[in-house]
Amino acid sequence: MEKIKVSREIAGRTLTITTGHMARQAHGSVTVQYGGTVVLATAVCAPEAREGLDFMPLTVEYRERTYAAGKIPGGFFKRGGRPGEKEILTARLIDRAIRPQFPKGLRNELQIYALVISSDLENNSDIPGLIGVSAALGLSDIPFANILSAVRIGRVNGQFVVNPTFEQVTRSGLDVVIAGSRDNIVMVEGEAEQAPEEVVLEAFKMGQEYIREIIDMQEELIAKAGKPKRVWNIKEIDAGMEKQIRDIDQEKIAQALRTEEKQARSVALAEAKNTILQKLSAEIGEEAFAVIEADAKKILDKIEVDAVRSDIALKHHRPDGRGIKDVRAIHTEIDVLPRPHGSAIFTRGQTQALVVTTLGTGSDEQLMEQLEREYKKNFMLYYNFPSFSVGEARPVRGPGRREIGHGMLAERALAPLIPDKEKFNYTIQVTSDILESNGSSSMASVCGASLSLMAAGVPISCHVAGIAMGLIKHEDKYTILTDIQGLEDHFGDMDFKIAGTAHGITAIQMDIKITGLSHELMKQALEQAREARMFILEKMNQTISVPNTELSEFAPRIVSINIDPDQIRDIIGPGGKIIKKLTEETGTSIDIEDSGKVSIAARDPKAVEAAIARIKSLAPKVEIGKIYEGEVKKIMDFGAFVEVVPNKDGLVHISQLAEHRVNRVEDVVKEGDRLLVKVIEVDDRGKIRLSHKEAVKEAKEIKA
Repeated sequence: MEKIKVSREIAGRTLTITTGHMARQAHGSVTVQYGGTVVLATAVCAPEAREGLDFMPLTVEYRERTYAAGKIPGGFFKRGGRPGEKEILTARLIDRAIRPQFPKGLRNELQIYALVISSDLENNSDIPGLIGVSAALGLSDIPFANILSAVRIGRVNGQFVVNPTFEQVTRSGLDVVIAGSRDNIVMVEGEAEQAPEEVVLEAFKMGQEYIREIIDMQEELIAKAGKPKRVWNIKEIDAGMEKQIRDIDQEKIAQALRTEEKQARSVALAEAKNTILQKLSAEIGEEAFAVIEADAKKILDKIEVDAVRSDIALKHHRPDGRGIKDVRAIHTEIDVLPRPHGSAIFTRGQTQALVVTTLGTGSDEQLMEQLEREYKKNFMLYYNFPSFSVGEARPVRGPGRREIGHGMLAERALAPLIPDKEKFNYTIQVTSDILESNGSSSMASVCGASLSLMAAGVPISCHVAGIAMGLIKHEDKYTILTDIQGLEDHFGDMDFKIAGTAHGITAIQMDIKITGLSHELMKQALEQAREARMFILEKMNQTISVPNTELSEFAPRIVSINIDPDQIRDIIGPGGKIIKKLTEETGTSIDIEDSGKVSIAARDPKAVEAAIARIKSLAPKVEIGKIYEGEVKKIMDFGAFVEVVPNKDGLVHISQLAEHRVNRVEDVVKEGDRLLVKVIEVDDRGKIRLSHKEAVKEAKEIKA
């Protein structure tokens, strides 16, 4: 194959998609370069379907090679290990965008791989990754309904920025990734600093324009190098058998689905299906039934899906009896646990989250090592989904992709409200344990986290609430649902999660199962979500509306003081000997920043006071106007340097040595002398000006 590429200027940088030169044995492969960031994307699909599967076996992997940024991995092992948080979240982002574009019933093993092979440390690789995956699928012989593209939209100083750099994102009040086809949006993920709905909608609209332009590029490349699509033999349900089963008693399934309580509904539905299968077996005989039993069960599942969807679309009747805009019953509690620093339970219908806030010190910050940068994080939100929450018994393992994704969504929702370290010098960890689940547990985590933070005394300005919206498409009719439960999520066409305050949106995530969503439908969903959010916020404010002014008695007390950065070594000591002894003797935790900020933490305020006193004695602060007796360390032509506190010198200019004119510094002092001096200035750089004559004059006045 020859090397074929297309290039276009997108938001001031060149986007280039190339095929035919790398990974040529994959069924589709491209490299996408944006600025100096390059991603290799490949798609491979097995030739035969896997028997016995009732789902599409799609695997999406996104990996970042550290060599892409000229780095060797940190730690003991220098080989890259399990995927990091960003890799998992980006893989989920790509998966959610492309999954609806494959034909239903596809059971061939399908693997997508996006590999970051160069990073300019300015342009995020997730957008080129998604573009590359779409192009690789479009070039391949794998069926793919719509070519997709993606952009990131930021907002700096009130102006939208397309594909902002990492530096621009730090100044942006909006950071949202939009994936779409030529005419519709298929996936959204992002965060905002309480952005109004109209601003978010405008971002979607702008993103769609750039998406079309990048789709044009892909189609140009596919026209030059695309393969003919394979002929796929996807097994269809036998129409005659489906009619026979429906005629037995399909209404029995519809009636079972109208049982409002989840567990009772499951029992009623199982009984209805079993009754129909028994009748079918009696009609056609046991031998014939044994042959078609698996297909018959699939038909019953299809009848179940159709019943739920038609009831909602045609009758506006939801399985639990609510109206399409109704929010389930809400119950909130705080301070439910005696020892944790802040705790809350948020219950919405049959979804319940126990959310706990823990306050720590600077040493508890999480070090984030990413391809582009390393930084410390002082707010983390973790989401756990034990199997008992849905009445199941499964092996207990570490957090999976879903748990990491839900936790990050909830974290993004709360992050804009978390105070900076200057206002609240604590590391904050929030943990959400889902105790019951019937849909929208990530949004329950947002609500519970907000309550828990206020209960812990974290000074957030207002509550954050989250709601999940759904969609049922029936023929040409669309029905948007507020606060979807598990059944509506599973059988519906959309899961649109929106979190925010009374002032605007803080986090957003949308997945759909149909091929796209129009701008008008998104506008309607956002408005319906805003109404629900205001209702939930009112309920939360009835429980607690402002943060507690007192921290838990079990939370550490943190006091910060500032010392001269040059004195840090005096507190730490050789090999950390002094600070280790200090923390052991006072029972405190001490964090020292390079700037000279020292944070002392302990549950006992007296321990904090004792540590501060010791630190001040080890690194005394030079005060303007105070008189010191110090040792002359160095003689210069223009004056003498005097050590006023350990390891801290100041200059006595020759003009400040005596009341009379001094011709030579040595006429007044020599090295090693003890000299009385007064601090007359400490400048912004920490340089100290001293006066001997002022000190002598003041000493005489005091004596007199």
